[in-house]
Formats: sequence, C-alpha cells, structure tokens
Amino acid sequence: MSYETVKWEQEGGVGRITLDRPETMNAWTDRFGRELGEVVNERAADPSVRAVLITGAGRGFSSGADLKAGFEPHPDDNMPDVRKELTENYHHIIVGIRRLPKPVVAAVNGAAVGIGCSLALCCDIVLASDAAFFGLAFVNIGLMPDGGSTLFVPATVGKARAFQMALLGERVSAEQALDWGLVNAVHPHDELLPAAQAMAERFAAGPTRAYAAAKQALNESVYPNMDQQLDLEAELQHQLARTPDFFEGVGAFVEKRPPAFTGA
Repeated sequence: MSYETVKWEQEGGVGRITLDRPETMNAWTDRFGRELGEVVNERAADPSVRAVLITGAGRGFSSGADLKAGFEPHPDDNMPDVRKELTENYHHIIVGIRRLPKPVVAAVNGAAVGIGCSLALCCDIVLASDAAFFGLAFVNIGLMPDGGSTLFVPATVGKARAFQMALLGERVSAEQALDWGLVNAVHPHDELLPAAQAMAERFAAGPTRAYAAAKQALNESVYPNMDQQLDLEAELQHQLARTPDFFEGVGAFVEKRPPAFTGA
C-alpha cells in the first residue's frame, strides 16, 4: 500500500519507515499522523518484520507539528482541539513504537524538533547525523513538551537537562546530544543511513524473542506510567492551546518575528 506522507519499505526482516514530507521538513499533519500510525501499528507489527528503521526524507527528520496547517477546531467553542489531536494522531504512534515487540532504530538525519524530537527519542536506539539537532521548541510558541517527551527526556538526560530543554527550547547539537546521553551514536552525515541499516539488520538477525522480552521489561522499569503521562500532557497542552500566548506564538512563528508573550 502506498501513502502520501510516509514511505514503507521492507527488505528481508527489516522494515524501513521514511517520513516523507521533505518540503516541510516532515512536519506533522492529521494525514501524516494517520498514515504513520497505520504503518507503525500494522505494517511494522507484521511478524515478518524483525526490526524497524525510522528516518526522514530530505534535510530533516521532523520539524514538529505543521503550524501552517492549523488545528482542528473543537465543536463546542471552535478553539483548537489539541487533546483530540494528541490522543488520535500522536499517541498511538508513540505508544505503538514503545510496545512493538521488536527493536526500533531512529536515524536522525537532520532537525528533530517538537513532536519530531519526541518521535526520535521514543525509539529504542537513536543514531544521529553530525548535521542533526534536537529541540523541545514548544515553549517558543507558548506550549509545553508533548508526545511523551516529558517522559523520555528526563529518563534519558536527567532532571537538570530536561528542565533546560523544556523551559529554554534551545537547540541541542548532535555532539551535545551524544555527550548528554540523548542519542547512542553520531555518524558523519553520509554514513548515517548505512550505519542505521546495519544496526537494523543486526537486530533482524538476532534473538527476536529476547529483544521483545527485554523491551517489555525495560518499558515497565523506565516508563511504567506512560499512558498516564501522555494523558496529562494532552490535558495541559489542550489548556495552553486556548491561551493568548499560544496564538501570539503561532502568529509570530508564521510571520517570522519575535513573539510578545504576556503570560495570558
């Protein structure tokens, strides 16, 4: 089956997912979320797939939500229905990757920002190009981190760096990400995909039941409250998406100017 916003390929036991909206640096829309969710939870879940590789087309891994595409309005008040968007178009992807009983390797080829950062960090092994960078840029438009990043980031880099990423919204270079433990390895850009493919092939040739059991046990140890944390993120984000600061942040982003936040 072909998709408009993602590409699915399988060679032997390796399934490869390519985020395929390169003109937007693979920004997320409703269709993107639906298609990626189907690929993760149906194609990648097929027993013939023994390992999964996720990367991005073009210059970026994923630049986050496509703000220019807007948000679906809530039927009651016509305000952004972010709770619905997160629960229906985002969470099933994040949870699907974490609960796939097989290794998932992210090959972060460029910017991984916002939900794009969350997607990369929810994978089991994260390999990055030396041209890649990461960022929880939500705060720059008056929002908080979502997509499970309030779970994955502190579990990976600790309290101090998690607060730094969430509250400052600054870029974290590939080398800094490696130093912090945010990624497993950094490769020269042209060597990233071959390295990630080799890693996926190694997993596909390995003891898949052992990998599945280890992943299940580690999920329970490191992320025992994943569902509750995702629900909390969705509720808090839904509230923030109805504030003047959010509309100012989005307007400033689209108009390419500094935002003038008021705390409202």
